[in-house]
Amino acid sequence: MTGPPSASSEQPEKPSTEAALYEAGLPVDLLTEEQRLVLSELTPQELTLLLDIKSRLDAVGPEVQAHGEIAGGALF
Repeated sequence: MTGPPSASSEQPEKPSTEAALYEAGLPVDLLTEEQRLVLSELTPQELTLLLDIKSRLDAVGPEVQAHGEIAGGALF
């Protein structure tokens, strides 16, 4: 079984970007390696923004999902 790389003893361990996105409900395990690489390079500010947008989308989930089913579109 593999896990996240261990942090050095000098820095406190912080969750990886991928782990934070997964915990927020984004299906990072379904992404390509290239897409995962892009996400791994997000700055802390970009990650915060992405998680905020995800949270707001989730708050209106049923409405967005209904429109997506009607229009046949997808966001993530």
